[in-house]
Amino acid sequence: MSKLLDSVWIKAWWMVLLFSIVKLLLHLLTNTNYELQRDAFMYIDLGNHLAWGYHSVPPSIAVFANISRFLLGDTTFAIRFFPAIIGALSMIITGIMVKEAGGGKLALFFACLAFLAAPAFLRSNTLFQPVSFNQFYWLLLAFLIFRLIRTQKPAYWYMIGLVAGLAFLNKYSVVFYLIGIIVAVLLTPLRTWLRKPQPYIAAVIALLIALPNLLWQVNHNWPVINHMKELAETQLVHVRVDVFLLEQIMMFLPVFFVWIFGLIYTAFLKEGKNFRAFAWIYLVVALLLLILRGKPYYTIGLYSTLFVFGGLFIERFLTGRLGFVKYMLIFFIFTISVVALPISLPILKPAAFISFYKSIGLEKFHRWEDGEYYDLPQDYADMIGWEELTGIVRDAYIQLTPEQQARCVIISNNYGEAGSVNFYGTKYGLPRVISFNDSYIYWAPESIDAEILIKIGDSDNLEELFNQVEIVGRISTPHARQEGTPVYFCADPKTDVNQVYQDDLQSRLQRYQNK
Repeated sequence: MSKLLDSVWIKAWWMVLLFSIVKLLLHLLTNTNYELQRDAFMYIDLGNHLAWGYHSVPPSIAVFANISRFLLGDTTFAIRFFPAIIGALSMIITGIMVKEAGGGKLALFFACLAFLAAPAFLRSNTLFQPVSFNQFYWLLLAFLIFRLIRTQKPAYWYMIGLVAGLAFLNKYSVVFYLIGIIVAVLLTPLRTWLRKPQPYIAAVIALLIALPNLLWQVNHNWPVINHMKELAETQLVHVRVDVFLLEQIMMFLPVFFVWIFGLIYTAFLKEGKNFRAFAWIYLVVALLLLILRGKPYYTIGLYSTLFVFGGLFIERFLTGRLGFVKYMLIFFIFTISVVALPISLPILKPAAFISFYKSIGLEKFHRWEDGEYYDLPQDYADMIGWEELTGIVRDAYIQLTPEQQARCVIISNNYGEAGSVNFYGTKYGLPRVISFNDSYIYWAPESIDAEILIKIGDSDNLEELFNQVEIVGRISTPHARQEGTPVYFCADPKTDVNQVYQDDLQSRLQRYQNK
């Protein structure tokens, strides 16, 4: 370890540290410009119901939500703190790999600059989602494989097993990366390890860590399969091969050439022969996701490793007579980054964002998961309107007497509505929102006493249940993804609302079981 520290930090600590600090500050200074993204609200609620599994995600994101809240409180800054930190740590790991591979200052500069300027990593390290941690785990696995290749020390296999297990508890898509590792082992000199026990012990370690979640899945009739079916029917059906491939460039537009150089370096060049495993991992994972119509951003975790070898490529081939090219590349990165930065980081409010891109001839060029194009990126549209929604619900609730409040139930159509009102509504004493969407169905009470109902979202059959049904407000925040969503106030029941609720709950639970 001391030798590693000597070779890495004594010679290049200042550059790595500088890039890491800039990366961290970029996020800490912009993390509160928008509200939390809709998924984050649900992950916070997952932390209020700790379990070994949930409908759509493994359990670790709930733990990170609780740690964030314990350390820094219930604030937007607190919830986004860990993604910012792991972004800075990723920069450090990138620097270590460059130096360990024999790279000098130029290689280190381009690898770190590529990670810093990449829109995909700027966006993901802003959002509190499993994807941020997933990318970090993929980089950790790459680093451990990198060290295994260089040192041939068996202990790295045990660490690979540990990280693989933890990564599975964060996001199931790590399975694609693990398949990539298996193929890379079979097709490179790493296969000599297959005659030794360490890889198999690593697999057992990973399986033991993942086992509690697998048992939870079995006991709940494999909700992850149901979730994947829902994704395939509602979102992945809109994924196109040409868009998938184009997005691999667009997500890294200012620095796309760096990862391409890295792939060339590891796949074809003599200098990268020892690290050919990473080319196989990239090709296998990208091909699997392409065949299975995965979303383009599922591949993001692959690119930090390619930036390492892209830096080495640039240093090897763009010095001497071609030295001027590196200045052209730096100019290109900084120029495109200026245009791409508002897409990458939430530095502009929606109106200013839209105005800026209209001024340069780019409008409605953000493709959402429904396949359509809009003025704002989908993540941004999912980060506005939630406080307004909570205010509408609060105003309807506080007009009630204490006796009425005790018999008032709040129900929402989706987890974003439920999670946001739960998050912001705590300070107003609002009751917990009931929803049948995602994991919220597991937490829904078996019965309700609903003399008064506040319903968020479409009315469904409210007029059949209550004599008094009125819209008390709508989300009016411009460009919010849920702009126009109504909030209903319902009173004076016509029928047994609890029985209707129980029948609906049981019907939905039955459908979950059947799927």
